[in-house]
Amino acid sequence: MTDPHTPSATATQARKREIAVEHLLFTTIRFVAERHPELLDVLERSVDRLGDPADDATQDNEAVRDIARRFVASLRAETRS
Repeated sequence: MTDPHTPSATATQARKREIAVEHLLFTTIRFVAERHPELLDVLERSVDRLGDPADDATQDNEAVRDIARRFVASLRAETRS
């Protein structure tokens, strides 16, 4: 019998891809922001238009925006160092 708490191979692979993409994107933004600090202002202003595409009870636009705001804040802190 399959343990319902064990992630499927598909879910595990999706999580690994998400981690890899997040790392590459974060590193790319950091690289560009060091040369063009105004990029972080543009990203910050865009967050209010960000939304969660889910169409069920898991949809939480503000949670998605909060994550984006934390990313931008972290990038700002790194580029100031």
